[in-house]
Amino acid sequence: MELFSDRPGDEGLPGRERCLAMISVMIATTMAVFDGSIVNIALPQIAQSLDVPTGEAVWVANGYLLSVAVTLAAFSALAKRTGFRALFTSGIAVFTLASLGCALSTSLPWLIVMRVLQGVGGAATLSIAPAIHRSIFPTRLLGRILGLNALLVAASTAIAPMLGGTLLAALSWQWLFAINVPLGIVGTVLARRAIPKARVRGLPFDTAGALLSGAAMAALIMAADACAQLGDGGRAYLPLAYAAAAVAAGMAFVRRQRRAPEPLLPLDIFASTRFSMAALTSMASFVGQGIAFIALPILMQSAYGYSPFASALLFTPWPVAIVLIAPHAGRLADRHRPATLATAGLAVFALGLALLALLPYNAPAWDIAWRELVCGAGFGFFQSPNNREMLANASRERSSNASGVLAIARTFGQCLGTALVGVILSAYAAHAASGGRLTGTALAQAIKWTLWLAVAATVSALVVSSRRLGSKQTAPGQQPS
Repeated sequence: MELFSDRPGDEGLPGRERCLAMISVMIATTMAVFDGSIVNIALPQIAQSLDVPTGEAVWVANGYLLSVAVTLAAFSALAKRTGFRALFTSGIAVFTLASLGCALSTSLPWLIVMRVLQGVGGAATLSIAPAIHRSIFPTRLLGRILGLNALLVAASTAIAPMLGGTLLAALSWQWLFAINVPLGIVGTVLARRAIPKARVRGLPFDTAGALLSGAAMAALIMAADACAQLGDGGRAYLPLAYAAAAVAAGMAFVRRQRRAPEPLLPLDIFASTRFSMAALTSMASFVGQGIAFIALPILMQSAYGYSPFASALLFTPWPVAIVLIAPHAGRLADRHRPATLATAGLAVFALGLALLALLPYNAPAWDIAWRELVCGAGFGFFQSPNNREMLANASRERSSNASGVLAIARTFGQCLGTALVGVILSAYAAHAASGGRLTGTALAQAIKWTLWLAVAATVSALVVSSRRLGSKQTAPGQQPS
């Protein structure tokens, strides 16, 4: 297999060791993606089992998301001080032990604590996973491995709802967490064996920067959650208060990074215009995808009347298209200009979102499916080349920071997309004739507006991406200057 072939002058690990390290990273990625997708469908059963209101059980999902967001930047910086192997193996171990704790939980507070610990372990692995790929694979294969990673994420996203539904029907919600234990043990053993132990420097850690970045991301998540609650009687001032706190903490973080002797996120990484544009493009595209991922299940279940399982099946064309397209896009990105491929993918993605926004009311299943297929094909063709563009335009010494920026752009974009859906649905609900509840055609119309907002976000990403086409790039296989 070409991914594990060796050529003279290759950076990274020899082929066989490269394979084992890749398997370890992919196990950790699979567990994190599964836990982000499976748990949501189990919330009603968890609430019933633990005898708590469903609204309180939501924090089983929110606690995980919060802890991931708060610690992403800190872990990407910590990798330079501990080395990839130490941080990654510790992250898998914490995630695995916390999964066992979740499976054994008998109360909601204990389950939430374990989910927060799971998020900490997941952030430790997710924040540096692309950087590990960068360190163990030669640059000539970077696009291919990133395409394979996108395939894995998409396949996990597609399988998770159906696997979760099967486990819930046959066993219980505890098994959603218990399945992580054997996988985590294998991943930890492989990581300790295959990921190289790097020389680390005794650099001071930017504690103030870590606290400020965590506060900014936490406030952002809370703002998104407060927006989503507005239509259900949430306090109107909370989203603005959280958003203001996020902006204030973000500005303080930037000022701290400019003055810190060893900043958490060195701002010189953004000196590369191509890196900065790729990061901005990624964030805007995830706003579009984040809106669609929240809006479509609501449209299918609450407006069109599909069951949750049927809705999950209807959603599969999107990740299936990514599975089919992403590996080919990754291979092409190693031979051709990644920016051109990413821009073309964004154009197709924007078209697919526009097609979804133009869905007729009570559209048949096949009409929804083919439009989602267009979205998935476009996003799959965009993501791998754009990620390659980001990592290839940062030096290997900055690869952990670049990986962290990639994870933060994804998280920030998805949270902003969630918040925007909440704002639009709340605005429609405030003027609804049915006592503040959106149903039928009114709900479908509100969702259509959110999808048009997703189109606008993707078009803005397309505009930024197209500006890269005329600028100097790092050629495939070449290190950035």
